[in-house]
Amino acid sequence: MARYTGPKTRIARKFGEAIFGDDKAFEKRNYPPGQHGLAKKRGKKSEYAVQLMEKQKAKYSYGILEKQFRNLYEKAAATKGVTGEVLLQLCEARLDNVVYRMGIAPSRRAARQIVGHRHITVNGELVNIPSYHLKAGDKVAVREKSKSLETITDSLSNSAHVYEWITWNNDTMEGTFVSVPARIQIPENIKEQLIVELYNK
Repeated sequence: MARYTGPKTRIARKFGEAIFGDDKAFEKRNYPPGQHGLAKKRGKKSEYAVQLMEKQKAKYSYGILEKQFRNLYEKAAATKGVTGEVLLQLCEARLDNVVYRMGIAPSRRAARQIVGHRHITVNGELVNIPSYHLKAGDKVAVREKSKSLETITDSLSNSAHVYEWITWNNDTMEGTFVSVPARIQIPENIKEQLIVELYNK
């Protein structure tokens, strides 16, 4: 499936924030890309443009394409609860995202690769589908043969993030998706209500 593989900093500059994590290049040039990036006079965006921008930010942040993202939205809309919040919760419950949150991979892009290359198990079974939806209580672990993989060991040694809805044991290289995170527990700077408004037009 086609995915954006271009410069991450360019996308981060488009949204005015480092949506892919720490980025030294973004810190140096945190203004929009292009020859008019530094221009002070920038036209006011329409309501639609603001909503579209928020949806694109969410898609790039989680590495999800339009069709998949729309399917998640429709699933969220059909679920009890606040649609925007449920949408983000569905994004957070994806296997590639949880692998990233657990510190097994330094980015979601790397997490997708690790999952796709069959390095991850869920409840003891090998799973190589990045979009696999985890349920509360699911055990996520690094496959025995992959525990010495440099990419994984380096990422785990540099990981400092702790999330209340995830547990992780560095010794066994196994963690648990304890529960679906509440909106306040999701650190992404996304105004999900704007996305809901866009899809409702």
